[in-house]
Amino acid sequence: MRLNTRTLAVALTCAVVATTSAFAGSVTGKVTYDDKVPSLKPLRMDADPACASKHSGPIQQDVLVLGEGNGLANVFLQIKNPPAGDFPAPSSDVIINQEGCMYVPHVAGVRVGQKLMFHNSDGVLHNVHGLPEVNREFNIGMPPTLKEKETSFSKPEAVFPVKCDVHPWMKSYVAVMDHPFFAVSDANGGFTIQNVPDGTYEVIAWHEKLGTQSGSVTVSGGAAKLDFSFMIPKK
Repeated sequence: MRLNTRTLAVALTCAVVATTSAFAGSVTGKVTYDDKVPSLKPLRMDADPACASKHSGPIQQDVLVLGEGNGLANVFLQIKNPPAGDFPAPSSDVIINQEGCMYVPHVAGVRVGQKLMFHNSDGVLHNVHGLPEVNREFNIGMPPTLKEKETSFSKPEAVFPVKCDVHPWMKSYVAVMDHPFFAVSDANGGFTIQNVPDGTYEVIAWHEKLGTQSGSVTVSGGAAKLDFSFMIPKK
C-alpha cells in the first residue's frame, strides 16, 4: 500500500507525538522534616583564618537544612525501578564548588561517564577526597592556584561521601547513576524527576542523617505527586 504525502506527514506527526508523550510525565513533590528541630552548633572554622574570614556571622551546618514549611533540602531521590531504555549521559558537567570552605551543592547526582567538575573559588588550599566503594577512590589536591579539576565514574554507585582532609567540616555526597530519573530536593524541599514515561514506580528518598524512605507513584500522562516526611530515627 502506498502512502500519499499527506498520509505520510500525518503518520510521522503521530509518531513524534507518541514518542514525546511517552516521556512527558514527571514525579514532583516536597520533602518535609516533621520532628523537633535540634539545636545544632554553628560550624567553627577558626582552625583556618582564611576560611573564617569568608563569613561575617555564624556558619550553619549543612547536615539539616530547612526551608519554608520545614521543607528539607539535600535529599537525594531516585526511581528504583527505572524504565528500560538507552539514556546517554549529558555532555554538560556537574559542578561542585568549594565556596566559603563549604561544598556547594551539598548533595549531587552524576551520570556514569559524565564529568564531575570540582571548582575552587576560595583561593585557599583544599583537597577533594572521594570515598566510593564501587568506583576508584580519589584524592585531588587543590592548591589556591588550581581553580578546577575533573573526574568521572565508570560504574553506577549509591551515595558516597566526599570530604576535605584539610578542613574536616567540609563534606558533600555524590551518587553515580546509570539513568536520568533522579533529583535532589531544593532549599524548600521541592523536587521534580523529569521525563518519566507512564507507569508505576518506586521512588527512594535518602538523607545523610535521617535515613532512607520509599514511596510508590503512578505516572499517567502528566505530573504525578509524591511527598516524603522525615523524622529523627528512633533508637
